[in-house]
Amino acid sequence: MNTVFLNGQFVPYEEACISPEDRGFLFADGIYEVMRVYNGSLFRFEDHMARLRFGGTTLDLRIPYTDEAFRDFIHQLLAHHDLCEASVYLQVTRGASPRRHPFPEEYDPTVFMMVRSVSAPEQAIIEQGVDVITHPDNRGGLCYIKTLNLLANCIAMTKAEAQGAYEALLVRNGFVTEATARSAFCVIDNRIYTYPLANILPSITRKQVLAIARDAGSPVVEQALPVDTYINADEIFLGGTLCELVPVVRVDKKPVGSGVPGPVFQKVHSAFMQLIAEECGT
Repeated sequence: MNTVFLNGQFVPYEEACISPEDRGFLFADGIYEVMRVYNGSLFRFEDHMARLRFGGTTLDLRIPYTDEAFRDFIHQLLAHHDLCEASVYLQVTRGASPRRHPFPEEYDPTVFMMVRSVSAPEQAIIEQGVDVITHPDNRGGLCYIKTLNLLANCIAMTKAEAQGAYEALLVRNGFVTEATARSAFCVIDNRIYTYPLANILPSITRKQVLAIARDAGSPVVEQALPVDTYINADEIFLGGTLCELVPVVRVDKKPVGSGVPGPVFQKVHSAFMQLIAEECGT
């Protein structure tokens, strides 16, 4: 039977109940993390928890368990499902209280976690690349916090899928920021460009890509680029917890570079997979 974690208890999925006045449901008043488990090991757990706690501090939202307690809960969930390759979804909301906009002074946070079996991206995606579209970045001013308010992301991703694309590059004031659920990178003259940490998500994968590139001596530039410059780059690729790294070969039906995954992506991807293998024993 599928088991989830809810407020300190492991309960069957069908029996997990949350109040209709939970502020996560009414106001998207909450934060979340998605983590990856390789070979039974949590990848970059400390980075994910640091981002969760940053969001909690910024929103004055109490996180009721220690990092080690969360780690133990996650491993118990994995054991319930006998999973070694999985995704972990962790959500914390401000809990239930009468529906009023101001934050309640007293509250009991709602903590929910679930795990799902997951596998690496198909090899064909890595070898052949994917299509993406461009879409206006209609999100608000809290993109640097991993909040539950993802409606604008969902709209953009729905339009991408309707056009047969893998993702959407978000464009804010004429500049590419990131994708709906992934960080975005482009390569121009062997330099890796990505949007600076200015109201975008401080992605764990983004952090690792930049570290890998710098360690390898590849120039890295955190700079906003106009959409025309971006989509005319030599290479474009995306990064995220579940997708790992994925090359983009077409944007709005137009080929990127030579129309196949490029050498910089291949180099970074190889190093990223090696990092996972070293940390998680895959």
